Formats: sequence, C-alpha cells, structure tokens
Amino acid sequence: MDAQRLLVFREIVRAGSLGAAARALGWTQPAVSQHLRQLERQAGTALVLRHPRGVRLTEAGQVLARHAEALSARLRAAEEDLAELVELRAGTLRLAAFPSASATLVPATVTALRAEHPGLTVRLHEAEPPEAIRLVSTGGAELAMVFTHGSPEQDPDLVWLPLGTEQLRVVLPADSPRRAEVVELAELREERWIGGCESCTANLVEVCRSAGFDPEIHHGTDDYVVTQALVAAGLGSHCCRSSP
Repeated sequence: MDAQRLLVFREIVRAGSLGAAARALGWTQPAVSQHLRQLERQAGTALVLRHPRGVRLTEAGQVLARHAEALSARLRAAEEDLAELVELRAGTLRLAAFPSASATLVPATVTALRAEHPGLTVRLHEAEPPEAIRLVSTGGAELAMVFTHGSPEQDPDLVWLPLGTEQLRVVLPADSPRRAEVVELAELREERWIGGCESCTANLVEVCRSAGFDPEIHHGTDDYVVTQALVAAGLGSHCCRSSP
C-alpha cells in the first residue's frame, strides 16, 4: 500500500471528516477524497462510511487505522533517529588518522568532540594518508586526518578542510658535526637517511634531489619511536614535520 495514502487516511481518522483532514493537511477536499478512493481500491473494501457530520470507520477501516498510526509513529522515530545522527547527538564517527596525529592531535580533538556531543561514539583507525583517504571514499570512515606534501590532487567527491601547515625539519644524531640551528640541505648529502611511510620517503627523495643529491636511505620505518631510537643511536638522519 502507498505510504502517503495511509498517512492521509490517518489524518481523516484523526480529523473525523474529509473537510477537516483537508484543512489540516493544507489540501483541497477533492484531493483528500481521491486519496481515500485510491486507498479503498487497494484495500478492496470500503474503509469509511460517510454521514452528514463526517465519517465513521468500517471494520476494515479500524484495522487499517491502527497500521496507519503505527506507520506514522515509525516515520517520526526515523526522523528523530536521523536528526540525532545529523546533529551528532548519537551515532558513531569513524576517524582514520596517521600514527603521529593519533598520538598528538587526535586525543585532544576527540576529548573536545565528546564534551560537545556526549552521545557520539568516536572510533579511531590508525592509517597512513592513502589508506585513510580510501577509507573515507569507500565508506569505511566518515573522517580522515591526513597530511600532504605540496599540493596534490584532491578527490572532488570529498570535502577537504586545511587544518594548518608545518615546516619540515631534519633530525640529526647528537654527535653530528652539522648539528646547527640552520643548515642547508645540500650540506647533508653525505648523511645516511631513515625513510618513513611511502609518501614521506618519496618526499624526502624529491626535496633532496631538488638540493642536488640522491639521499642514501639505510632504514625505513613509519614509527616515530623507532625513528628517534635510530637517530639517537647515530644510525641515520630523518626528515620529519616540525611537530610529529
């Protein structure tokens, strides 16, 4: 049966007459009458008996009226559930974020979000930017916190909001003779390097080549704890964001 016709029938029952139902709906009475006739045709029987002061339900009309009321209640519940999700009053937000953001930016962000929307559940999935973007594109996450180098192409089907920019810095072993406050990248051509994730390593190669040399990459890890340990042990230098 047509849901709209059932809702019109519910209004007829509540109002007690076709004219009153038409006024409540903002329709004309002939339009309400047409919906009722079509619903009775679908039901295969009369649903109301007309009398001078309005309508009276038949037995079939009484049965269908209960279902029409239940349908209206379910639709109102659906609207409320959707409103809770849209207004972040309930539901689950799946956030994908790269490892260093998960350790620095995400905790404060999630804490503030939960304080403003206590009914919202936030679930974190740690992922490097390419995977995080794929998760949002395929419906595996609603939000991703990513970083980019330069101005890469952005998926036009996603909404991109810049949060800020950071400088790249070189982390050198404590005993490095080039450990100065300011150093030209070209002066580090003899260094052994520690690569990061695929995107970070590609960027390291690009910036080093722009400085006139190919970096000698000895190690690769996207774990900042491991990276710091390798640098501290004098096993290489690393190019990273200013606040990993």
